[in-house]
Amino acid sequence: MAKQTNAFASYDAVGNREDLTDVIYDISPTETPFVTAIGKTKAKAVLHEWQTDSLAAAVTTNAQLEGDVVAGTASTATTRLQNTCQISRKDVVVTGTQEAVDKAGRDSEMRYQTAKRGKELLRDMESSLAGNQGAVTGGTTTARKLRSLESWITTNTNRNTAATATAGANSTAQTAAATDASELRTLTEAMLKNVVQQCFSSGGMTTGKEFLMVGPYNKTVVSGFTGRSSARQNIGEQKIQAAANLYASDFGDIRIVPSLFSRERTATLVCPEYAAVSYLRPISRKNLAVTGDSERKFMQAEYTLEMRNEAAFGVVADLNTAAT
Repeated sequence: MAKQTNAFASYDAVGNREDLTDVIYDISPTETPFVTAIGKTKAKAVLHEWQTDSLAAAVTTNAQLEGDVVAGTASTATTRLQNTCQISRKDVVVTGTQEAVDKAGRDSEMRYQTAKRGKELLRDMESSLAGNQGAVTGGTTTARKLRSLESWITTNTNRNTAATATAGANSTAQTAAATDASELRTLTEAMLKNVVQQCFSSGGMTTGKEFLMVGPYNKTVVSGFTGRSSARQNIGEQKIQAAANLYASDFGDIRIVPSLFSRERTATLVCPEYAAVSYLRPISRKNLAVTGDSERKFMQAEYTLEMRNEAAFGVVADLNTAAT
């Protein structure tokens, strides 16, 4: 087989138009299950504070004499908690030429890049809020950091204590993150049951909105719990049902929610009514001064996590992140 002599081919031409589709394909995940589920409040200072309280333990000795004098029981003060507001930002710079040229897949480079950065900012916020970050007070040379979800949970935990894992320290300053274990382990149904029971005993598992937030690998582990093998449901003959999206515990149903922006090594039992994103400044977009032949914008938010009562949450920590 040989090319015809003197046949003019596409390799020789210089005037053929490019074939570039007018669509941009982007499958980057944008779901933010934690931020989406919890509430939103308004912060009024860089250091955001709130209060918690609890009832005295129930006793069986509360029997009184007829006509007895009421001596007066001492009252206990509320617990005052705090978290630091963190600033997160994304910026865009587009030259005047790039904004003017004919582009495939978008009319305006600035609008396209701004929308993209907005999604990236939300992903960053989800990672900071749902992770294991300790609070940083900050200063003129150090950025402030909020204290993340994992580091707050100290009451209802299942950690690999044999490998020296510890919960974060809850004190007035509220700064410490949890200490990760040096060894990982396989998530089991017994671990989850243990944490769910702890939550119920602490007063949680009462809203009916609780969900277990897990990474993609541990979502598949939950779907393989032994209770799943005895389940019965009607499905199409051409369909294989291998996933579990709801766990019916002894203390209420728990949705199983996969997350790409929480840590794979941690399964977190979330009660969304007892947490909120508190915004000192909500997400906003602003123009920057023109420097040369370019347009500049940035988006930012100043926010923190208001952990209204960590005893409503639970954590199974130090988990394998892939099959071993």
